[in-house]
Amino acid sequence: MKIIGTGSAIAEKVVTNDMLAEFLDTSDEWITQRTGIKSRHVISHEELEDLGVKAATAALEMSGLQAADIDFLICSNVMNEYITPNLGSIIAWKMGMRCPSIDVNAACPGFIYALDIAENRWLAGKAKNILIVCAEEPTRMCDWKDRSTSVLFGDGAGAVVLTGGDNIKGTKLAAQPAPDKIWERRTLEPTPFITKAEMNVPMQMKGRDVFRFAVGASTTEVEALLKEIGMTKDQVSYYMIHQANLRIIDAIKNYLGEPERKFPVNLSDHGNSSSASCPILLDECNRKGMFKPGDILVFSAFGAGLLSGAAVVEW
Repeated sequence: MKIIGTGSAIAEKVVTNDMLAEFLDTSDEWITQRTGIKSRHVISHEELEDLGVKAATAALEMSGLQAADIDFLICSNVMNEYITPNLGSIIAWKMGMRCPSIDVNAACPGFIYALDIAENRWLAGKAKNILIVCAEEPTRMCDWKDRSTSVLFGDGAGAVVLTGGDNIKGTKLAAQPAPDKIWERRTLEPTPFITKAEMNVPMQMKGRDVFRFAVGASTTEVEALLKEIGMTKDQVSYYMIHQANLRIIDAIKNYLGEPERKFPVNLSDHGNSSSASCPILLDECNRKGMFKPGDILVFSAFGAGLLSGAAVVEW
C-alpha cells in the first residue's frame, strides 16, 4: 500500500511543566532534563472519538477520497470511556461510514501494528482503501499524584489513508512479553460469583527497564528490517521515532550513528501520546512540506507488552 493522506488532532488544553509543579513535587527543570517535555495537550472538554474524527477527516481531505470510499477502518487505542462498542465503530458512525472496523490495543507501537494489518489485508485482496486512526488519552490512565508517570503523557489522534501501491517496503513486529513493566488494572462489574481479589491500579511503569527495552528493540529492529529489505542507513531520509522520551530518542540516534537532522521531534510540546505519537509527528512533518517523493521514512515504536515494531515507508 501507500499513504495518500495524513491528519492529526490534539486536545486544546495545554498543560505546562510549571502548571504541574503547582500540585506535584517537581519543576520545569526536573521534567525537561529527564524527558525533554516542556508541555503537553490534555483532554478537558473534548471526547476522544471527536479527536479521532477530526484527524480522520483531515487525512481523507488530503487523500481526495470520501468516507464512503474506505473499505476497512483500523483504530489503535489503549483505553477510552467505552468498553463496547469499539472506538472504531463510534468513529465510523460519526463519519457516516459503513465499512468494517477493528480496534487494536498494542499500546505505543499500535500505529505500526495497524500498518502491518492494513498491508496484509490489501495483499489478501480484502480491501482497496484503508483508514487508520490512532486515538489516545493516556493522561486518563495516570495517577496525577505520581510525578514519575503523569508528567510524561499527552492526548491526541493521528490518522492516515492508504491505498494500493508499493510504498510500504517492510514491517517488523516484535515482542518481549513482560506485563510487569508497564501496566494498569481496572475492576470490572461484579457478579454474585466473584471470589478473586480485584484492584484498581493506575498506570505503573519501571522506567529503567522500559528505557533499556526501548533502545534495544528500536535499534536492533530498525537495522534488521533495513537489512531484510536491502536498504542501508544512508538511504533513510527520516527516522520517525515514537515520541516517548528525548533521552530514548537520543540513545537510538547515537547507536545508529545517524545525524540529528534525520530525527524530527515534537515531544517538547506534545508529550507521549501512545500510538497516536507517530502519525501525529508524520502529519505535522508532512504539512510542513518536509517530505519529497522517494524519501525513505523509518518508523520505530515500543511500549507496554512489551511490544515493539518498525516499518519502512517510501514517500
